[in-house]
Amino acid sequence: AYIYLRDIRSRELWSATYLPTAKTPDDYRVEFRPDKATYHRRDGHIATRLEIAVSAEEDVEVRRVTVTNHGPRVSEIDVTSYVEIALATQVDDLAHPAFARLFLETEYLPDASALLCHRRLRDSREVSVWAMHVISLEGRPQSPVEWETDRARFIGRGRTPEIPAAMDGHALGGTTGVTLDPIFSLRQRV
Repeated sequence: AYIYLRDIRSRELWSATYLPTAKTPDDYRVEFRPDKATYHRRDGHIATRLEIAVSAEEDVEVRRVTVTNHGPRVSEIDVTSYVEIALATQVDDLAHPAFARLFLETEYLPDASALLCHRRLRDSREVSVWAMHVISLEGRPQSPVEWETDRARFIGRGRTPEIPAAMDGHALGGTTGVTLDPIFSLRQRV
């Protein structure tokens, strides 16, 4: 799972953590605590803090990104999430990753700004497995939420997660349904 940030005016791209963009920040610090990990980063006049917490009781991971502008002018930043999903055991995913993902189907819920993914059942004795990815913004949104669930469209032909095609400045495609390699990606401009 990654969080990308892109300055609309300068077109600079970086991530809330060192990877996937591998762009060297002006300042970088990581804190690991029993309840969460926090990544502090400063790139020019923009500072980010990414807090990651995993629930001990439930299958939930929460990532909170705080973006602070220390510069003299207003900045518009696209914050874009990227999560690869499998909904299979690690053994099954490693043995046949492409096959395991063939049974995944995604949908977007506009009222909740959420992406859902479920594994289509191959057998009536199987247990239904679901995943959800939600974006929430404190403050006034600068644009509608965008989404993508097709990894090939997000990364692009001949590209990598370091510099994906989805971060070239165009809107996310809004693809949902059955794709060959599903992901979760949500974008909000701040």
